[in-house]
Amino acid sequence: MEWTKTSAEQRIAALGMDDMPLMEFTPISAPVAADWFPKYRAARRAFIQSLTDSIEEIAFLGLSQTEFTDLLMGRRMPVNLCVRTRVPITWGGAIDPSNMFMCRTFPHSHNMDRFIIEQNGAKQIWLPNPVKKIYVPAHTASGGTGGNATEDRLAQMAAQIASSRGME
Repeated sequence: MEWTKTSAEQRIAALGMDDMPLMEFTPISAPVAADWFPKYRAARRAFIQSLTDSIEEIAFLGLSQTEFTDLLMGRRMPVNLCVRTRVPITWGGAIDPSNMFMCRTFPHSHNMDRFIIEQNGAKQIWLPNPVKKIYVPAHTASGGTGGNATEDRLAQMAAQIASSRGME
């Protein structure tokens, strides 16, 4: 069954991501080069290094200071976070940081997979395509009454990391 934009938006909302932008896409199998994995690892590393401009979103992921530092320094991916491609490589998606975004593995990445799999066999499908590099649902991104000390602390750390990389 082909989904319309409205039915796709209703389904993604039912999966708890009512603010997730969708893009219409025609899935066509594309050959994947034998050396795809080293290229993917390099693009993923470049993507992670580019996250210093996404401090607000990172602050809402609830990471510890160690996880935050490890993520931005490229040492270790925090538990329950993953890097996804906007357009799958097997459908011709570029192995490039611009084709990547980060989100929680559970429930968001898991639900995005369900959303895509449910469209199996359709000629036109809808793919999750968040605006920013990190997907944090709007209903979890609102600050509480406790102020923004965590965001301020993480922003200072990110500025130090960017400065050490000459990215001011």
